[in-house]
Amino acid sequence: MFGRLGAWCCRRRWIVLAAWLVVLVAGGALTGALGSNFKSEFNLPNVESKHGMDLLASDFGGIGAGSSGSIVFRTDGQFSDAQRAELEAFLDDVADVDDTTVRSPFGPTGAPQISTRGDDGTIAYADIQVPVLLDQEGASEYAEEVRGLAPHVDGVDIAYGGQLFVEFEPPDSELLGLAFAIVILITAFGSVLAMGLPIGVALGGIGVGSILLTLLSNTVPMPDFATTLGVMIGLGVGIDYALFIVTRFREQLHLGHTVEESVAISLDTSGRAVTFAGLTVVISLLGMLLMGVSFIQGLGIGAATVVAVTMVASLTLLPAMLGFAGERVERTRWRGLIAAGLVAVALLGAGLKIQPLAAGAILVAAVVIVLGFFWTPLRREVPRREPAPLRTTRAYRWSRVVQHHPWSMAIGATVFLVVLTIPAFGMHLGFPDEGNDPPGTTTREAYDLLAEGFGPGHNGPLVLVSKLPEGTTPEQLAAVTTALEDTPGVESVSPALPNTLITGKDGDPTAVMWRVVPTTAPQDQATTELVHTLRDEVLPRAQTGTGLDVLVSGFVAVTVDFTSFVSERLVLFFAAVLSLSFLLLMVVFRSLLVPVKAVIMNLLSIGAAYGVLVAIFQWGWAKDIFGVEPAPIEPFMPMMLFAIVFGLSMDYEVFLLSRIREEWVRTGDAKASVADGLAATARVITAAAAIMVFVFGSFLGESMRTVKLFGFGLALAVLLDATVVRMLLVPATMELLGDRNWWLPRWLDRILPSVNIEGTLEHTNPGEDDDAEDDPTVPSSDRQPEPV
Repeated sequence: MFGRLGAWCCRRRWIVLAAWLVVLVAGGALTGALGSNFKSEFNLPNVESKHGMDLLASDFGGIGAGSSGSIVFRTDGQFSDAQRAELEAFLDDVADVDDTTVRSPFGPTGAPQISTRGDDGTIAYADIQVPVLLDQEGASEYAEEVRGLAPHVDGVDIAYGGQLFVEFEPPDSELLGLAFAIVILITAFGSVLAMGLPIGVALGGIGVGSILLTLLSNTVPMPDFATTLGVMIGLGVGIDYALFIVTRFREQLHLGHTVEESVAISLDTSGRAVTFAGLTVVISLLGMLLMGVSFIQGLGIGAATVVAVTMVASLTLLPAMLGFAGERVERTRWRGLIAAGLVAVALLGAGLKIQPLAAGAILVAAVVIVLGFFWTPLRREVPRREPAPLRTTRAYRWSRVVQHHPWSMAIGATVFLVVLTIPAFGMHLGFPDEGNDPPGTTTREAYDLLAEGFGPGHNGPLVLVSKLPEGTTPEQLAAVTTALEDTPGVESVSPALPNTLITGKDGDPTAVMWRVVPTTAPQDQATTELVHTLRDEVLPRAQTGTGLDVLVSGFVAVTVDFTSFVSERLVLFFAAVLSLSFLLLMVVFRSLLVPVKAVIMNLLSIGAAYGVLVAIFQWGWAKDIFGVEPAPIEPFMPMMLFAIVFGLSMDYEVFLLSRIREEWVRTGDAKASVADGLAATARVITAAAAIMVFVFGSFLGESMRTVKLFGFGLALAVLLDATVVRMLLVPATMELLGDRNWWLPRWLDRILPSVNIEGTLEHTNPGEDDDAEDDPTVPSSDRQPEPV
């Protein structure tokens, strides 16, 4: 099937290309018409904060259950009457925007919202509540409208904080990743056209995948950074998948096959491995649906969508593009090589926001291309490097070094990864607050001003709500208030506020609310402990015999419940992914020990990546280098990293071990097969891993902490997997186990399904005979000369 698909796409390349262009254009138009609906929505099943939110929505008109923010004012002295008048008029205008509820510091009850700091001036803040949860686009429009209403008041600085005013900038770090990918691919291939094909196909897949992701956001809740993560993952895997297929295509051309035959064989071999790896990543990501949380489900669906589309692009669009390129993929002229280098420089300049560098490089590249048609030296072909004999390569020599010292190499690599893993045992899961936003942003400025004037807890107050049973007395409500005030870790508590007072509606109150301000920041572990203390100890005692059922809610409580909910299910998710890994590898390689080693090595590499992430992003080691502040690790991060790294490591595992197994089947020499297999795959694995590392690592340049953490985590995990695991642990353990690597009980061999990722076509030189093809003693599954 794969071979026929590749041949068809090659022959009908104009149809395939047109189909992709139609999907891209039509999808873009549809996206423009429907728009997007990205929003960070935490729909948790049957937790206390959700019940509290439901009560806020039903009895308080949505106040406290929708989007919230704050507008912070600062002046050097006291607020003058003129300043107060202008600011009050501004807040009145804000109250008219989208049913906004404003608690003004300049109203009759606003004194607690003003902090006089002596010589440091005066800070005041207004609490802003919108009764519905706005999506990314709606929040952006709301923030723009509110800022447009702000007057220029002499002597007053205004800052905007909270969810409503988060500034989201589209990422441009992928440009840096593309620049590095161009250099790596040209170095690996020695061909400009061969370099351009993986990048072009990856961009095509990302384009269609991003369109689908945007459309899906209208039906599936997705956080606002889902597109950024999708682009990051799609760019990395898209280039990698295309790289494997283009490499096999060029090998088949060298063997004397025609272009169409080479495309068919490439799809029938590398295409199968790409499908296997891609589906593994997709299945792992879709496993996040089992978590039962819309936020995580949206992330999983979004990432899986982009990976699936880039995989389809590698299997359809790439064969068509290879048909267009033909044998010219082997030729590179100096004009193309120089122009490609200049394009990489231009992308680097654009990614670093050095516009003169980007514009100048593009201009020079255009001049080089034009001159190349007239000036003979630029029209000449770049001499092609002849590949070195397999057993003279550095990879082969390195493998022999490892095999001569297998125990020391295996133990040394394991100890190294275990040491890096140690900080992971101190991982604190939670959501970072706006104190981690980049300096200079208005949300960071508002956070710092609130913390300075009122204490860090004012950036994340708790909202406590309860239904009012008949017969509830003011004394009973006051007793709850007193109990809250006496709780360690509580800075201030509002009196019990009936819903009629908050909504301004007539009638008897049906519910009551308390606003509780902790002494610590929203992301602080002490704040999480306070939430549990209130629920487990303080409130049960205070409400005994009253009929009240006080619920701890608000955004901070939602994040605490979200973290607890996810943390309890992480082990189950990890077990499911590792079990899938074990079963798939056992079926593919017909071995027990190979999948056992793979599971252990996956745990070591991802554990080491977790440990380094904790040291940098949670503990703050080298925080100035990475531009981050110490904060908890987002609770969905370990899960996302595990699912994606698992799929990527399966890709490298299959590519390397299938080649080793092929050599073992052909020669029966366990030692030589390891060295030959490693030498044959080292260049492609190194290039693929280097692209991943630079593409993912380039997102360290983004301002959003979540994107930084995700990019660095993926880059580090891939680096460890492709170096310490593939180049040290795999050859060392293969050497130690020898033929036992491929042992499988006969009864298990009989019941396991047969999965062929090595292809079904005859992948040899058309002029050569393959004696094994006619040898009935050689199983057909072992007669594939070059599996991938």
